[in-house]
Amino acid sequence: MEAVTIVEGITIALISKTKMHKIPSYIVVAGASAGGLNSVIELSVQLKKEMDIAVFVVLHLSQISLPAVLVERIQKNTAFTCKIAEHGESIRAQHLYLAVPDKHLLLKGDKIILGEGTAENRWRPSIDVLFRSAAAQYDGRTVGIILSGLLQDGTAGMQAIKRCGGTVIVQEPTEAEYPDMPLSVLNNVQVDYCVPLSAMGDILLEKSRSAPTEKVEIPKDIAKEAQIAERVVTSIEGLKELGEHSLYSCPDCSGGLWEIVSGGVVRYRCHTGHVYTQNELLLKQSEALEDTLWVALRMLEERKHLLDKMAKEEGSKGWMRMATQKTERAAELEVHIDRLKDVLFHTKDNLATVAS
Repeated sequence: MEAVTIVEGITIALISKTKMHKIPSYIVVAGASAGGLNSVIELSVQLKKEMDIAVFVVLHLSQISLPAVLVERIQKNTAFTCKIAEHGESIRAQHLYLAVPDKHLLLKGDKIILGEGTAENRWRPSIDVLFRSAAAQYDGRTVGIILSGLLQDGTAGMQAIKRCGGTVIVQEPTEAEYPDMPLSVLNNVQVDYCVPLSAMGDILLEKSRSAPTEKVEIPKDIAKEAQIAERVVTSIEGLKELGEHSLYSCPDCSGGLWEIVSGGVVRYRCHTGHVYTQNELLLKQSEALEDTLWVALRMLEERKHLLDKMAKEEGSKGWMRMATQKTERAAELEVHIDRLKDVLFHTKDNLATVAS
């Protein structure tokens, strides 16, 4: 806040710093994808007013989802104040904040930041972005929770939390509607708790009553990736500090991908900000390949149709030699069209296999 005083014609600016809002003892970040809504609701039921925590949730939703409806559903089941996260607002205890569709959710100091960066693991908001941001800011005061979901979003984020001294909790995979995300964390991170949803409330209550651990020095790679997500800026030189240049190109922007290996998890990041796990990259490549093949099929069919049309017109004029040539070329294209359709159908089968 700035106050201006004029003394004998001289303007003097008096600056008073606004006090930073008290951050809760622990920051809890939770991520869920397929089958995760019911898990988030069940988790919210266990939140108690005496918990000195703030909870942040990234739930993979389509851009057309109505977050206000989700807030209403969750609020009916929890003692915490449930709301949509807003850019620049202060973090408060006994609040559950939901990420906004199509914006990354980040934390800095005592504030919430909504980021406009590129998608990570094909999602914005990304679970990894939130988790990494919290780990870089709050080190051992961070608690990460992974719930039901497909593929691997959240694994790299849980690694970051663990490396920064935080607590890692995973929903029991046999209980999760879709166990991919919990299993991925279990296979790649030394978790603190793998429990049913019904046991998570007691863990959070016990954690909130304990003194925060000593501050941990944040690893440089985690701090750098968190900074990239916050400022939406990076460079090729900066990526050299995180990993090695790979043979692959980014399926979203065609830029080069750098391979980043941490704790056995392999990720790929381009200098514009797109990030993929190996499975996510494979899935995105399959989708891009399918799109390309459909375009090629459309162009071949249009070309065959045009050749047939020209052959009929030339035949009606008695130009039989030219008409025959075009008919033969159209027949050759028909063969290629049938082959391309076979490739497309096999590509769709492979795409379904990757996603399952």
